[in-house]
Amino acid sequence: MTHSPNVCNVWNLAGAKVRNWITIQISQHVYPACSILAMAPGEKIKAKIKKNLPVRGPQAPTIKELMQWYCLNTNTHGCRRIVVSRGRLRRLLWIAFTLTAVALILWQCALLVFSFYTVSVSIKVHFQKLDFPAVTICNINPYKYSAVRHLLADLEKETREALKSLYGFSEVKSRKQRDTESWSPAWEGIRPKFINLVPLLVFNQDEKNKARDFFTGRKRKVSGDIIHKASNVMQVQESKKVVGFQLCPNDSSDCAIYTFSSGINAIQEWYKLHYMNIMAQVPLEKKINMSYSAEELMVTCFFDGISCDARNFTLFHHPMYGNCYTFNNGANKTILSTSMGGSEYGLQVILYINEEEYNPFLVSSTGAKFLIHQQDEYPFIEDVGTEIETAMSTSIGMHLTESFKLSEPYSQCTEDGSDVPVQNIYNATYSLQICLYSCFQLKMVEKCGCAQYSQPLPPAANYCNYQQHPNWMYCYYQLYQAFVREELGCQSVCKESCSFKEWTLTSSLAQWPSTVSEKWLLPILTWDQGQQINKKLNKTDLAKLLIFYKDLNQRSIMESPANSIEVLLSNFGGQLGLWMSCSVVCVIEIIEVFFIDSLSIITRRQWQKAKEWWAQRQAAPTPEAPSSSRGCENPALEVDDDLPTFSSALHMPPGPGAQVPGTPPPRYNTLRLESFPHQLTDTQVPVEP
Repeated sequence: MTHSPNVCNVWNLAGAKVRNWITIQISQHVYPACSILAMAPGEKIKAKIKKNLPVRGPQAPTIKELMQWYCLNTNTHGCRRIVVSRGRLRRLLWIAFTLTAVALILWQCALLVFSFYTVSVSIKVHFQKLDFPAVTICNINPYKYSAVRHLLADLEKETREALKSLYGFSEVKSRKQRDTESWSPAWEGIRPKFINLVPLLVFNQDEKNKARDFFTGRKRKVSGDIIHKASNVMQVQESKKVVGFQLCPNDSSDCAIYTFSSGINAIQEWYKLHYMNIMAQVPLEKKINMSYSAEELMVTCFFDGISCDARNFTLFHHPMYGNCYTFNNGANKTILSTSMGGSEYGLQVILYINEEEYNPFLVSSTGAKFLIHQQDEYPFIEDVGTEIETAMSTSIGMHLTESFKLSEPYSQCTEDGSDVPVQNIYNATYSLQICLYSCFQLKMVEKCGCAQYSQPLPPAANYCNYQQHPNWMYCYYQLYQAFVREELGCQSVCKESCSFKEWTLTSSLAQWPSTVSEKWLLPILTWDQGQQINKKLNKTDLAKLLIFYKDLNQRSIMESPANSIEVLLSNFGGQLGLWMSCSVVCVIEIIEVFFIDSLSIITRRQWQKAKEWWAQRQAAPTPEAPSSSRGCENPALEVDDDLPTFSSALHMPPGPGAQVPGTPPPRYNTLRLESFPHQLTDTQVPVEP
């Protein structure tokens, strides 16, 4: 059988390369220095495939290949269109559309998150039998003047002289018990102590750093921060003179000057300051005896058409209003209720004011104060109380409103004040006012060493007075200014209560008693109060108060979350499906690819660089080995772990200088063509001669 020369050459070339590969393997066996780690046949095939095939997906070597793999395999349509689109314009348009959709998704999701913490308010109005609130009633005058006159005699003398020095006249006496009282000017032979402690001064706006002293009448230099307080008395004509007083700590020139645009306010503030100092030293039991009893204050009482008396009222002593009395305070865990609306089914009381016992410098109005509040709530009668006047019938119609707010994270309210870092010094439930006043009182004890008289006494503290704390007034005013400027931090830590009750009041007035009825009504009331008072009543000594529910419609204002977790997730899914045709699985896929896999690729690269840098640093320089023509030192030969095939042998380059054996070309002139005598078959073997 005759072979083609080209075929023979190829076969010889393949055989030569196989022989070279065998030679290499032998040389590797003989010379271990250039040997390659032996591998099992299955592992060799796996390593070969891994080396030749491109790596894609999460194990891609570069971020570019990872992103290309993600765009081709993701379910979000925009990313896939960026890769498969033909033409630069289409690809740019799809990039713009995809980025716009992503931006819209982020914007809408941010709005959804922010709206998650909003609340919806619902108002419910329902008709039911209502509990009657607690009602605290106080006389505006805290103590009977006849009982405290001996304590305030020196202060009143200096106050009258201050009025005479300022306005040129003394107090006008209109009361019979004071007509027989004789007094000489306080400045004669007696050095005043109250004026010396807190000097009263007259300031002229044209003269700076100068003021006229009330006591000496001379001008003196003054220094310090001037704090002007507005007047609650309207001044029709502008004046260049203002009245005030100066507060200075001992052995210090750091003074504070408080000025008032009205002399009335200046005198009353100055008098009140000394009044608190004097009353702070009086025992509580004695102060209760100097104030009004319940039998004196309450002339008549009716509730829900049933007669009541002083036994239905509980004593509450207020530092600035004396004895106050609370109706329906729930002391016996019994709260009265009303089943009908209208003035006939509420509380009706007639109060004895006794104007003749009023302190002329402490209060300038006549009447009483009342406050409607919850049974466990402290009555801030001084701040939010409502005044009623004498010789009048005051009708108060109420509407009850209950409010329920959501706590954190929807608002900064508190349920019971346990999360507020301020000690509650009041014997009542938490409220914002209680927190603010408690914070100020505790700061007062901390900074000034004593407590302010108008607020409850903290544990292990005493009320301020001149004898024990001579600088307390200066400290108090400075601390109060810091409190108003919110420098004490009380406003930042105190929170409002999440649930509270509020009574909306509607008031109306009528003259009482009428001119025709007072002729018989006043004598009867005088006879009823004959055991308590020894005088004939007149209508300026009385005041009538009616408190009732206008109707039994209770309004409840409740907050509820505007969104829930389920609604928020469904809104997220709607936005993702609308703009990107994406689901939760796609979001997880994005997180895996863009964060986990990308970070893994970056970390792997940095690790490889670190390993190479460390290997180069640790490698010691070695002398170059002599060149050899044996084994793997032949640079022309490429070592391959697998056996060469016929096809792979054709692509292997011959080694330099290697003689490729082959069949020489035939000599055509020696060829002779002879005919066969007979044709042999393919399976026939010729007979040997």
